[in-house]
Amino acid sequence: MGPTDIETLISVGRPTVASDGSFAVFATSRPDISADRNVGQLWRIELPSGEPRRLTRGVADTSPRLSPDGGHVAFLRGDADGKAQIHVIEASGSEPVQVTDAPLGVGSFAWAPAGDVLAYTARVPESGRYGTIDGLAPEAESPRRITGIRWHANGVGYIADRPAHVFVVAAPDLGSEPSYETAPGPQTSSSTRARRVPEAARQLTSGSRSHDGVVFTADGTEILTTTDEIEHDRRDLRSPLVAVRVDGTGERVVLSATLSIADIAVAADGSIAFLASDPGPAGTDFVAPGVALWVLDGDQPRRLTDPDTIDLGEVGSHITAVGDDFLVQNRTRGEVHLLRVSRDGAIARLRRGLEVVGHGADAAGERIVCAVATNRSAGEILFLDAAGVDARLLTSFGDAASRAGFVLPRELEVTAPDGYPVHGWVATPPGDGPFPVLLQIHGGPYAAYGVHLFDETQVLVDAGYAVVYCNPRGSAGYGRAHGRSIRGRMGTDDFVDVLAFLDGAVAADERLDGDRVGIMGGSYGGYLTAWTIAHDHRFAAAIVERGFLDPTTFSGTSDIGSFFGDEYVGTDPTAIRAQSPMAVVDQVTTPTLVVHSELDFRCPLEQATRYYSALRRQGTASELVIFPGENHELTRSGRPRHRVERFEAILDWWGRQLPV
Repeated sequence: MGPTDIETLISVGRPTVASDGSFAVFATSRPDISADRNVGQLWRIELPSGEPRRLTRGVADTSPRLSPDGGHVAFLRGDADGKAQIHVIEASGSEPVQVTDAPLGVGSFAWAPAGDVLAYTARVPESGRYGTIDGLAPEAESPRRITGIRWHANGVGYIADRPAHVFVVAAPDLGSEPSYETAPGPQTSSSTRARRVPEAARQLTSGSRSHDGVVFTADGTEILTTTDEIEHDRRDLRSPLVAVRVDGTGERVVLSATLSIADIAVAADGSIAFLASDPGPAGTDFVAPGVALWVLDGDQPRRLTDPDTIDLGEVGSHITAVGDDFLVQNRTRGEVHLLRVSRDGAIARLRRGLEVVGHGADAAGERIVCAVATNRSAGEILFLDAAGVDARLLTSFGDAASRAGFVLPRELEVTAPDGYPVHGWVATPPGDGPFPVLLQIHGGPYAAYGVHLFDETQVLVDAGYAVVYCNPRGSAGYGRAHGRSIRGRMGTDDFVDVLAFLDGAVAADERLDGDRVGIMGGSYGGYLTAWTIAHDHRFAAAIVERGFLDPTTFSGTSDIGSFFGDEYVGTDPTAIRAQSPMAVVDQVTTPTLVVHSELDFRCPLEQATRYYSALRRQGTASELVIFPGENHELTRSGRPRHRVERFEAILDWWGRQLPV
């Protein structure tokens, strides 16, 4: 798989299943280099064994949700300005009708139980900003007065002057007269937006608080959502759960801010379930947060899963109500398993014998449909019965990647010097070698490498390198204690584990050339790469990408700086320095390529430029590559051309520093 073969990586989003279980609808997405964006459409598949057919032909249609009666599909599509708006089509296929006209686009949305209303969240811009006045450029706007401890977010930008609020809008009558844009007239204001939708939306919330997620109560009279207020003094990750009345008469607190809530679901009997973690009495303990499934008994939360052994915190993890039970996703040892959890806490794993990473599920009756990734595909649809006995892949989107060519990594477990097991994988090119070796380190740190097809590894193997990668202490998927073990101790056990895994992989396969080794990683992986090359000088070269490199300046520049460093490296200056790559940069002699994105607010650009400048000043061979217009998510959702150019820069660096 070469750099341009990222076009073959077709991912599948969370499916939506008709209430009678007869069919499902899902969205695909893939990078398109010529369009320089991710493209994708909606698909429909008859159950239990139908062939998928394309339902829409938009450029980037996403997030389908079937109406309660299964007759219509609501989804997100960019409008003429590129902002995501709710559109609705017939479930059998029809011309889409645009339902919303939110100036900054729609976030989450949901159907009302009766199917007559859609609720959604959308950011509401302060007047005079973000295009609300035609011709007023961003640099001509008034200054922002910031009084809280947060002001920006990666991938969003400034947040205080555009809070997200809850809206409702009538579901469209697809048989009615189409809506037409309003033509300008003599009295039309230049700031008046032309109406593009059948019905005007109604805003239910206001003020400075933002709202995240919308879920209707069983009777349809209220909308459940969480709120987020920018703090004045110190960060608090706890989020209250509130119910907003659909008739606009107010809201009530369902659960006070005691937990950090990630997802909400309502069962048919009206019971409320949610995924949440306990950030402790200070409200900032997020290290290996222990996301669990909870239900509300009256006004009291009751936990159904054990956060020390079951991890429901995978990005995008959610709840699906199935009768009296709930489906959730547990990440473990590089996989994400679907679990069925009863109200009394009994747990059954539904799928066995197929290595997958689950990306979302929906169910109707005894039929369950999942979006998954496998070691041969970036995205497929998996069909399951409620007992988990019948499990079949219904799609073959991975065929495109197979034609491009890839290798299947080999699973390996190595014992660290202190006896701790380190789990990971080794991917090698075909042939007898010897192959130069690249040690990859993932971000997080509470994240994990997995069994799914991974372009980062495949491109390097295609270029002739053996790639070793593992989940050291601090990673997710091996119990909460494993994830919390490096809190206040970054660069200790994690450092030992990655080197032990590298040594073990080389010793286990004579084709790996242990004398010709490179190291690379992004985000936390950039941190551990920079830390490693300051303490171990075996590497021919290194790549430090979007790294967490200086905890001291991180606190005042990152969108998570108000709590991330405090929780991981502490607040004592001596302890911070003992865990800081910037504090030991003078020990680095390894040639280093520093890669970063211009609009990265998670690990801000100054982390890279200061580190690179220090390397250059002391005479260490180094180069810096900066991608304009990209943020922390470049490798996952950046412009396809930039993703290809990034791979080309990486291969060029290795070609010069560690030639095959």
